[in-house]
Amino acid sequence: MPTALITGASAGLGAEFARQLARRRADLILVARSEDALESLARELRSEYGVAVEIIVADLADEAGVEQVADRLRDATDPIDLLVNNAGFGLPLQFADNSIDDEVRHLRVHVEASMRLMHAALQSMRGRGGRIINVASVAGFISRSTYSACKAWLIGFSRWANNEYARDRVSVTALCPGFTHTSFHERMGLAVGNEGVPEIMWLNARDVVRTGLRDAALGKSVSVPSLRYKALVAVARFLPASVTAGVASRGRV
Repeated sequence: MPTALITGASAGLGAEFARQLARRRADLILVARSEDALESLARELRSEYGVAVEIIVADLADEAGVEQVADRLRDATDPIDLLVNNAGFGLPLQFADNSIDDEVRHLRVHVEASMRLMHAALQSMRGRGGRIINVASVAGFISRSTYSACKAWLIGFSRWANNEYARDRVSVTALCPGFTHTSFHERMGLAVGNEGVPEIMWLNARDVVRTGLRDAALGKSVSVPSLRYKALVAVARFLPASVTAGVASRGRV
């Protein structure tokens, strides 16, 4: 029975990953800052699917929290088969107006924590096999403040690592959804119809996770759910940054 470790697992895409993997009878390790939310989800999954669920309460903006999770990933006696780097949060797009401390936390969670956890996972996955899914965004293909820059790093690194570690039977996939119905956007005050984002551009969390798991199983380095976002990414490659930045400023992906 495979074991999956999911960060940012208390809500949104992280919780959806947990439910879909539990449905497939995977044992789970759920990581987030909120102990109550993790315990509630763990009880639900144990009861409904009969899988083993462990929780780790950790803040991935804090070095001690990252190391706690990394230690679990390095444990070769009870190895992890799938790492889902999903933890993250959004900030207003106006970099100069944001608190620099918030920006540093943002960078640590999206980039540094993901890098450290991938490094730890590879210690036990190489040769044995495994999968890593980095939850990025279509924002990584366009220009939109530090959120875009962080997601672009995840995409670029995933592409390289997927090729580099294929020889060790490890796949690394950047999952790049667009606007998705989750609490991430609710916390940003963004819902259907807000900031000029039409309903057709919103995705369902179940479909996003299903696509990500399928593409990771196929060994793809980048997964973009839905034909409309695949088309957007393809077109964005040929547009100047000034154009994509103007479109991207209408909402948060």
